[in-house]
Amino acid sequence: MRKRPLVPKTQNAYLKWHDNLKNNVTATTTGATTADVTMLTTDNAALHAKMTVATNTDIASKAAHTDLNGTIASTQANARKLAQRIKKSTGYTPVIGNTLQLEGAEDSTDMTQQAPVLNATAKANGVMELGFNKMDAEGVHIYEQRDPTAGFNFLGSETHSPYVDNRPLLAAGKPETRQYKAVFFLGKAEIGLPSAVVIATAAP
Repeated sequence: MRKRPLVPKTQNAYLKWHDNLKNNVTATTTGATTADVTMLTTDNAALHAKMTVATNTDIASKAAHTDLNGTIASTQANARKLAQRIKKSTGYTPVIGNTLQLEGAEDSTDMTQQAPVLNATAKANGVMELGFNKMDAEGVHIYEQRDPTAGFNFLGSETHSPYVDNRPLLAAGKPETRQYKAVFFLGKAEIGLPSAVVIATAAP
């Protein structure tokens, strides 16, 4: 069996790993010195400070994008109504339509009221392929829940179907029940309604 990397590659996992290193290395740890303990303390404080800034910035960015998506939806509704009045007026001509960019197929989809359609296909070795539609969104955020954990957790983002969940089975050789749901996103914010929950069995 291939060994996992010594140092975790994801940000949250690395921070926890570094916390453990800092909390357990002492001046009497074989191969370590007092200077190493000081270095770990300084590095760990810097990591947490930068993580806090990044987290707060991400929260603010998502809030701004959520607000932007709401404004886009409301202004689209107003613009569509105006466009319909102009196109139905007696003085309307294709020249006016081209100038105002009103020529083309009408699309009145309100993404704030749409939900993805999600499906799951089990593959070998616990792999699950999650198919989805995008409509006018950029992609979907996938959430998952599998026994014995409680509640849904963010799994990942995808802009092109399918999303592949290739996490190993919790118990090798033993099937497990997984639940998935998806939400559309535009920019850095989710939009619309969550999909219906899909229940599937991941097989060995």
